[in-house]
Amino acid sequence: MTDTNDRDIAVLGAGMHPWGKWGRNFVEYGLVAARAALADAGLNHRDVGYIAGADTIRNGYPGFVSGATFAQALGWSGAQISSSYAACASGAQAIANARAQILAGLCEVALVVGADTTPKGFFQPVGGERRDDPDWLRFHLLGATNPIYFALYARRRMALHGATLDDFAAVKVKNSRHGLNNPNARYRKEVSVEEISASAIVSDPLRLLDICATSDGGAALVLTSMDYARRHGIADPVRISALSTVTPTFPKTVLDLPDFSTDSAVAVEPPSRTFRSAIAHAAYEEAGIGPADLSFAEVYDLSTALELDWYEDIGLCETGEAETLLRSGATTLGGRIPVNPSGGLACFGEAIPAQAISQVCELTWQLRGQADGRQVDNARAGIAVNQGLFGHGSAIIATR
Repeated sequence: MTDTNDRDIAVLGAGMHPWGKWGRNFVEYGLVAARAALADAGLNHRDVGYIAGADTIRNGYPGFVSGATFAQALGWSGAQISSSYAACASGAQAIANARAQILAGLCEVALVVGADTTPKGFFQPVGGERRDDPDWLRFHLLGATNPIYFALYARRRMALHGATLDDFAAVKVKNSRHGLNNPNARYRKEVSVEEISASAIVSDPLRLLDICATSDGGAALVLTSMDYARRHGIADPVRISALSTVTPTFPKTVLDLPDFSTDSAVAVEPPSRTFRSAIAHAAYEEAGIGPADLSFAEVYDLSTALELDWYEDIGLCETGEAETLLRSGATTLGGRIPVNPSGGLACFGEAIPAQAISQVCELTWQLRGQADGRQVDNARAGIAVNQGLFGHGSAIIATR
């Protein structure tokens, strides 16, 4: 897959700080990732014309102005900056900002950085009393933590498509095996169906090992124009060929975080595609490829059940057939379309502003053939998808 289009940009560098619970300042993680990405690209931070930071709302004012925070930590260089918050899609929004600058001809080299330090346990609402904030209200009125929503999605899948607890466990078993050899993963240990079944129920029907952890970590990318890459001797770089951040279409009839209810479909027919499906479809249209052209996928497995939803949302199978696809072995390494060869959130946990960036790091390493111990054979195209709060989400397609 060597054809290019006028919206392609090159990924010259990818770097990460390993995920874990390190308890240090998030800037440290971002610096490690940024320096690794710059070294991978063979560049100095002074070569960067634009720094796009993905924001974290849990780390004080520096987290809200992450572009400036990382620019200062690297050393003020006069680069232009931006800071983006879009919940779990924050990293994708930062990539989108950098991509727009490059495609507009306003810069040739951009650095994208996201990092987070997270608390123990569930994510909580931002402090204070905000009675007009749906995210604050769902905690204080309903006691609805994120895993409650994950459990509702799981119950929906069981009711509509006959998913079983064993199907959910099989997703975790697969991803734990994939993450074994990933040096950046937090959890590098195989788990069995029996261990998953024996873990504590967090929100019925999901158990502790069905749900991703909250983690510290960082990720960074060096993005350039295609001309810049060629001038620097890289004729066939990994390319970002599409990036979608579309919003839902009214009426949205599937409940999403942090909503209490869905839109009414009494007067208007629901759209032909659900929100997550629409995100992926827009990326396919821009890249000029379809699901059949993919070599692998990185999906946002906040829970084991949600990974199954994503199989259908990105077109790997028809609605209701995700369990069959999983059971066939198609989504494991060596199968027709490996999903989460990195190990996914099952092995990483959530470091929210870094997550979409880390997914593109994985796309990059897979497409370069550098994913030692978890390499997808003959990888030529990959998609990375995630969904955040309040109508945020993203799909990024990388090709080579």
